[in-house]
Amino acid sequence: MSEPVAGAFRGRVHVYPLRVYMEDTDVGGVVYHANYLKYAERARTEMVRALGHNHRDFIAGEAGTALALAVKRCEINFLAPAQLDDELAIETTLTEVGAATVTCVQTVLRRGEPIVTICTTLACMRLDRLRPTRLPASLRHTLNEFLNAA
Repeated sequence: MSEPVAGAFRGRVHVYPLRVYMEDTDVGGVVYHANYLKYAERARTEMVRALGHNHRDFIAGEAGTALALAVKRCEINFLAPAQLDDELAIETTLTEVGAATVTCVQTVLRRGEPIVTICTTLACMRLDRLRPTRLPASLRHTLNEFLNAA
């Protein structure tokens, strides 16, 4: 049985729904700042899965080379806090696909209003050497098709 895909595509944007739970917050019920990075990671993972690729196969690697997408650069802008029980949506938009990198902008929305923006550049890494390497051709092709979709 295949896993259900979380989120949906709206044109060139992947939308991942999320609810804030107690474990995400501090004692005052406000989301701890580092949790937004976890939310963004989940949303990116689900987007890639929805595009037909999964991390398990990526880690297994093509031709036996274990790969991972590691955060190379991340910029986060906090506009307003999320709180316990808030229903959020994380919108992910690819902005660039390079030979070894992927850049995306993610917006965390509450009731349609942006509360956090995150710009992330990911680098494809060989896990045996912890060195950058080219994205697998099949993944690069899929991401470029998505990036350039009408």
